[in-house]
Amino acid sequence: MTTKASTTKKRSRTKVAAKKEVNGKKTSALQIQNLPLGKIKPDLEQPRKTFNEDALKQLSESIEKHGVLQPITVRQLNGHYIIVMGERRYRASKLAGKKTIPCIVRTYKDDDVLEIQIIENLQRQDVEPTEEAEAIAFLSEKYAPAEIAKRLGRTDNFIRQRLKLAGLIEGFKHFVRNGEMTISLGVGVALFEPEEQQMMLETMGEDFNAHQINRMIKDQTYDLEKASFDVADKKLVPKAGSCVECPFNAANQGNLFGEGKMVCTKSACFETKKSKSFLNLIKKSKKENILLIPEIRQYWADDENNQLIISQLEKNGLKVYLLDDVEILENPIEPTIEGIKIEYQHYDYSEDELKTELDEAMHNYKEALEKFNSAKEDGFVDGVIFHPETYRNKEVFVTIIEKSKNDSTEYSAPLANRKMADCTPEEQIVKINEREIRKKQIENNKQFEEVVQMIRETKYIDTKKTLSTDEMSAFSISLFENNVDYMSQQKYFSKFLGDTSKMTKVEMVDNFKKKFKKEIFHKLIRYMLTKQVHFGESNHVNNLTNISFYNAMQGYYKSKIASIEKEYAEKRDKREARLKERITVLEKQIKELND
Repeated sequence: MTTKASTTKKRSRTKVAAKKEVNGKKTSALQIQNLPLGKIKPDLEQPRKTFNEDALKQLSESIEKHGVLQPITVRQLNGHYIIVMGERRYRASKLAGKKTIPCIVRTYKDDDVLEIQIIENLQRQDVEPTEEAEAIAFLSEKYAPAEIAKRLGRTDNFIRQRLKLAGLIEGFKHFVRNGEMTISLGVGVALFEPEEQQMMLETMGEDFNAHQINRMIKDQTYDLEKASFDVADKKLVPKAGSCVECPFNAANQGNLFGEGKMVCTKSACFETKKSKSFLNLIKKSKKENILLIPEIRQYWADDENNQLIISQLEKNGLKVYLLDDVEILENPIEPTIEGIKIEYQHYDYSEDELKTELDEAMHNYKEALEKFNSAKEDGFVDGVIFHPETYRNKEVFVTIIEKSKNDSTEYSAPLANRKMADCTPEEQIVKINEREIRKKQIENNKQFEEVVQMIRETKYIDTKKTLSTDEMSAFSISLFENNVDYMSQQKYFSKFLGDTSKMTKVEMVDNFKKKFKKEIFHKLIRYMLTKQVHFGESNHVNNLTNISFYNAMQGYYKSKIASIEKEYAEKRDKREARLKERITVLEKQIKELND
């Protein structure tokens, strides 16, 4: 139903009849009345709670000049009028000092009022996200998400995401309202039960920390594409059913992690399925006489988690072989030129060099495939290797490495290959120290990755400050390490890092920073300029990189460039002259044929 009402700047308190259609018949039920503002009250149940003060002021100035151009909608209640639609115009009119406001008076049922208010508010552009989410949640009690999307002119995915956002606890909604928390991050937190959200909020503390929240979400969600079990299996854990249809699968909650991306948000259920699938794998290996090999090396066999895996295999009557005890043949993957380009993306390789690498990779692939296809004939048996933490597994061919008596003597094997119990106290100290060094390296790897991810989530890239010396130093080393080949390092940058023979990597960086000069930075940039140009079908008139390089070099070698240009121009002029003569002859022949 559409109602058009025209108003004028000079309104009296007269009633203006407006036509409407009901079941195809026109009736004059709607009327525009200029009602006193004192008799009008906002609806306390109105879902919209926030109004932008600056926008209200602008609207009040417009109303002061031109009046209210669109009447508000009200309903009568206990001698007053309650606003159904148009509270913003009502507030702005009061600010403008108006005494009356044009209104359409209508009769509604209580349930209809709220629904109309919600839909009217949701069709605005500036609706606050958490209010919008709560409003859509109200509509979802009556309509399916697809119907709500249709009514509001939104996508199904948008509606599903807002429905999920409605489940965010108040503590986090506060951060969404003040702009500290993005909607996508809010939706991510809303994946979890209110008790879990409260725990995340308390863990974070008073100050909002997006990186910390992201990390907590990551720690409590699982990529189902990397699951060790069949996510479509309804019988693995019958009470839980299939992950594909599970409501705790983010793909069923509005593609929260990307189109069709399946992510589990119920950690207890995921771990149960993972454990059950591992027990099934053990049963299968026993029944079909398949060797089950954990991806554990002898060096790490004493690790607490690895010991649990080994113990579990032994308790189930399986002979435990580690990676050092067997030779494994996996089905090789055929190489492609795309894969080769990715592998050597940081090398300055030409197309011919990449083709050579592909040929070599293809040769190795064919040899590996031939060996894989004849594995059974060569004494290999069926096996499965699995990761000790994720239980992800794949079928392979396996053969046990036969060790001589000398190899199995208590102290003849290399220290790294011996169990802690087989070592002397002195050797145990060595192993303990070596393992601690390795663990520190792994921790440093994770720490660095976490810091980089945190920085990528900030607005560092948009910083408007001039590059600091530390930043230029970092960029210089990055360019040197990743973009300057060995020959160029020797030719142009032999003294780049100075004498580093007695320095650690950290000391090398500190020393470089102390002696850093902008000239070094500029030299690296100029080196990169000469290396990053494109040849082949790209040149100085059809490629942005080449055009900008060509222009920049004019400031240094204008005369030499002009000399080369002159040489090519002379060749071009001669060629074009010959072409012109040839075309003239052909045109003459055409004319003769036509005559």
